[in-house]
Amino acid sequence: MLWQSFDFPTDTLVSGMKLGWDAKSKLNRTLQSWRTRDNPSLGDFTYAVEVHQLTESFVRQSGVPTFRSGPWASPSDVKKSSEKLPYATYNLTATKEEATYSFTLTNRSFFSVFRLTDNGLLRRTTWRINGSILLEFTSPDDTCGSYNKCGANGLCDMNSIPICNCIHGFKARDEGAWELKDWKAGCVRKTPLKFIGDGFERLQKMKLPDTTESIVDRRIGLPDCRDKCIRNQNCTAYANGGSGCVIWVGGLLDIRKNKIEGQDLFVRLAATDISHAGGKKKTNTTIILVSVGVGLVILACLVFIWFCYWKPRTRPPKIVETTTTTIAAAPHNIEVLQFAPMELGTVAMATDNFSDSRKIGQGGFGTVYQGVLSDGRVIAAKRLLKRSAHSIEGFTNEVNLIASVQHINLVQLLGYCAESDEMVLVLEFLENSSLDHYIFDSTQSYKLNWEMRLEIAKGIARGLLYLHQDSRVRIIHRDLKPSNVLLDKNMIPKISDFGISILFARDETEATAREKHGTIGYMAPEYVTDGIYSIKYDIYSFGVLVLEMISGKGNAKFYCDNGEETLISFIWRQWTEGKGLDMVDPAIVNSSSTFKPHEALRCIQIALLCVQERAEDRPTMSSVILMLTSETAELEQPRDPGCFAWRRQSEVASSSSNTTPDLTYSSLRGR
Repeated sequence: MLWQSFDFPTDTLVSGMKLGWDAKSKLNRTLQSWRTRDNPSLGDFTYAVEVHQLTESFVRQSGVPTFRSGPWASPSDVKKSSEKLPYATYNLTATKEEATYSFTLTNRSFFSVFRLTDNGLLRRTTWRINGSILLEFTSPDDTCGSYNKCGANGLCDMNSIPICNCIHGFKARDEGAWELKDWKAGCVRKTPLKFIGDGFERLQKMKLPDTTESIVDRRIGLPDCRDKCIRNQNCTAYANGGSGCVIWVGGLLDIRKNKIEGQDLFVRLAATDISHAGGKKKTNTTIILVSVGVGLVILACLVFIWFCYWKPRTRPPKIVETTTTTIAAAPHNIEVLQFAPMELGTVAMATDNFSDSRKIGQGGFGTVYQGVLSDGRVIAAKRLLKRSAHSIEGFTNEVNLIASVQHINLVQLLGYCAESDEMVLVLEFLENSSLDHYIFDSTQSYKLNWEMRLEIAKGIARGLLYLHQDSRVRIIHRDLKPSNVLLDKNMIPKISDFGISILFARDETEATAREKHGTIGYMAPEYVTDGIYSIKYDIYSFGVLVLEMISGKGNAKFYCDNGEETLISFIWRQWTEGKGLDMVDPAIVNSSSTFKPHEALRCIQIALLCVQERAEDRPTMSSVILMLTSETAELEQPRDPGCFAWRRQSEVASSSSNTTPDLTYSSLRGR
């Protein structure tokens, strides 16, 4: 055979294709991205299996790494591994004859592709032959997935704030840049190696460093590997790596702490920098034991004073301050991460004692202030206006839920304060206000052209998919609306305000709320009428939001201005009559060279699928993302959204005191 298409996979890998190096055919099969989503000429990104001392795969942009898989198993004489799923088997092969990755579909009811996108992401999409779609994963799936995010000898950890820290025994090379979250310069040793008395710091659950500059000896185990490292004055770390012994002889690049499982990495340090050095003199041990004993006595006294005197006077909300806790109010107790509280004085100093000149938002729950912490981080401090059972519950819920999730399209919690009568959430500051500031203001709407609005919709969808499917805990937001979508300096959307969000067990499909919380115009029909909620609640809210982004009109206000007709029913009627483009905000059409009418009509159809009256008719968020990102994905015809109207939401909401007031960012004005 002289030529076959499977040897030249362009940007896509399908079942049966192999990616990587093959000695027999003398081929190195790689993926290369398109130039843009609409331009199939060769783009800047490549994905290839690279064989150095160990086998790894890299995404590169014009030759510069942007993502690395981590080391594969050793390329010994015969080394193959596979993972079986209900519909496919994934294979890694690292032998003397080949180093390849492939997958094979084992269930003919499914189809799957693995693709390198035009922006350098690896995306696997799987769907059933009947059309239902499951988006399995995208890599990198978080900030730490970016190659060498924290620079040489810097450790990236998504559960740490900030996410980049120097390895123990190292310090930032450029302290000023590090404080500004510019980590690319990395870290350097605090104490030079002495080569006499050096020891090792054990880092657990690690993605091992880039092995390009490493030495591999497959004949020896970890004890001998340690000795080999000590004998080599250039050795900076060692590990097993699934290959006997791997030692690194330069800076440690692209290190991260894995979310679930990983390997042990032993980093070489001077004796003075080792956390738990052995072989101390007996006198030092005695001093340590005495110091610990005295410390425990003092701590016991402080705890006694706290419980007898201070705690009864303050009585802050009951938020656990340990490393982990569980949310007992959830359908099943689920462990989540926690942040240590900030002192009220720290937050007050950052915001000039909550000065009016720092105010950037106002709402029913309280006020949002811009501030600057002593370390230079700019924050948004959300201060509760008054204490009540409802506000304390929302505050506690928001702290626990935001602390348990990390995603580029979710707002990041930096800390919280709960002292005396004060409750403050400390969040990352986002420069470009909230989405409603643009889409509902005729003087600002021109700043969001069509391409930007489409990307914002995709970002919101990815954030919801993470909450529904990919996070450690499954979350239903329940209050998705433009004022709860914040925009950073690059107009990347971030979902905020988790005060009424709910944890959902993974084996549950729906549940019934004892009390109804939500915002008029965005609540799903089944929730308003019967209190039933599921992930389809958020799908409905997302559909309303997309229609508002396209039309520039708010669903609730549209009803007030147009009698009995809602924005949803009006757009449905226009769309069925072939007048869908008449509803597009003129600001998009007039000020945007990127406007594409067929994309707008497609997005209207997707939104109408999301706001169908019956929850079971609405698509999942993974299907929504595929429809938004692939113009070839076939769309179903949406059903009539039904007789459900805003008036009905209003009547239900008026009988309850639990509708959620808006808390939005206003534009930041100079002081």
